[in-house]
Amino acid sequence: MNPFIALTGIDKRFGGIHAIEGIDFDVFSGEVHALVGENGAGKSTLMRVIGGGHQPDAGTIHVEGREMTFRDPHASLAEGIAVIHQETALAPDLSIAENVFLGAMPAVIDWRTLREKARVLIASLGFDIDPAALVEHMSAAQCQVIEIAKALSGSLKLLVLDEPTAALAPSDADRLLDIVRGLRSRGVGIVYISHRLEEVFAIADRITVLKDGKRVDTVKPADITRDELIRKMVGRPLSVLFPERHAALGDEILKVSNLTRGDAVQNVSFTLRAGEVVGLGGLIGSGRTEVARLIFGADLRDSGTIELKQKPLHVRSPMAAVRAGIGFVPEDRKGQGAVLSMPIRVNATLAALRSVSGPLGFLTFGRERDYVKKLMESLRIKARSMDADVSTLSGGNQQKVVLAKWFHADGDLIILDEPTRGVDVGAKAEIYTLINQLAERGKAVLVISSEHQELMGLCDRILVMGEGRIRGQLEPHDYSEERILSLSLQRDADEPAALAH
Repeated sequence: MNPFIALTGIDKRFGGIHAIEGIDFDVFSGEVHALVGENGAGKSTLMRVIGGGHQPDAGTIHVEGREMTFRDPHASLAEGIAVIHQETALAPDLSIAENVFLGAMPAVIDWRTLREKARVLIASLGFDIDPAALVEHMSAAQCQVIEIAKALSGSLKLLVLDEPTAALAPSDADRLLDIVRGLRSRGVGIVYISHRLEEVFAIADRITVLKDGKRVDTVKPADITRDELIRKMVGRPLSVLFPERHAALGDEILKVSNLTRGDAVQNVSFTLRAGEVVGLGGLIGSGRTEVARLIFGADLRDSGTIELKQKPLHVRSPMAAVRAGIGFVPEDRKGQGAVLSMPIRVNATLAALRSVSGPLGFLTFGRERDYVKKLMESLRIKARSMDADVSTLSGGNQQKVVLAKWFHADGDLIILDEPTRGVDVGAKAEIYTLINQLAERGKAVLVISSEHQELMGLCDRILVMGEGRIRGQLEPHDYSEERILSLSLQRDADEPAALAH
């Protein structure tokens, strides 16, 4: 049996940089072939070659045994190949039905028929979504479903999914995996790109590892362990993913008492000490981010008190929180954490401009460049220069720039919301090291994460939230994914006692 698509000896250069070199990769109909590797390994370049976004400098592409040249994405789409990128390409001000059939709309539109066809396609994926609704009102999971329905509106034979669950809650991610399984059973070939290795092992028939633009290996999940796969991806085992902690616990930095805002946050109480990394776990929508926003002054609390270093904290804006010594790395680094169109040096010093300014308040460029150079070296930010725009960096390096901002600001409390979302395994290890360095410098660190392994490997304690309340606290000897999930799903209406430490 021949593969649906076979790429042989694919090379692609950008200037003097070899993005991918001599890549062999194929996908059979009715197969999920996972593509894994660090950011910069060549996954996105290979994906764009398959989708017609890039033309290879060398090598051949065969589709169903025929040699093909994809001059543009339309040529790829004509062969039944659809690519769904991590950032969905839907038109938010159009209806779902219009988005599903965008590019294939008839000259005279029968809206009732169009909406019915869209409804049937979406229903075939196991979802019931009103096709007349605007896309701007849809959740991230629903947008992924709409993208897949759009692909199915043509003659879909191969679907390329780039980090499809990166922004999804665990329950939505599970439903998306069910959709992938359903498409596979219908004979669709699937390229599945993900940093979530548990998903790769759950869904893939084969796994191809890329590193530095070259194919390292192609294996079956049953023939390799997670630790072995990570070693192939980054050159080191899982055991060194979470570095050893050497921080000494100091005085209480943060005390939150009976913090409340509507139904989103209800009577939340906890403390955080200098040198301590505390995790905030729970399902998406449990109130974790809302707690962080209240502490940072992005939202105003209805009741409750916050103390910073034994003094009442009354901040009504993020700017006031920064002045008080609080840093916040938001979940959406592209929309809120960094100014992508500005250089690294500007982003890194944005939260503490006074330190690189002269007596009259004017920016001292020499001081700025000296400081940012040291910061980039200590955080191992990979870029052509400090003048490069943040938008040109990989996801991991973008996140390190956001962290650099708070290293430079030198506050007492750092809040990290999903600090490694969409970041590869190698960059995760580096970010974990940076978080440990913050703790070793005596900072109090609050980490919000949906990845249970991350919480267990990084944190001194884990507070688990559900329905706006803290459902329980876990110490290292209690850690397990089952216990975190059990507390997340707990439906006890009784208020928990204050959690002091």
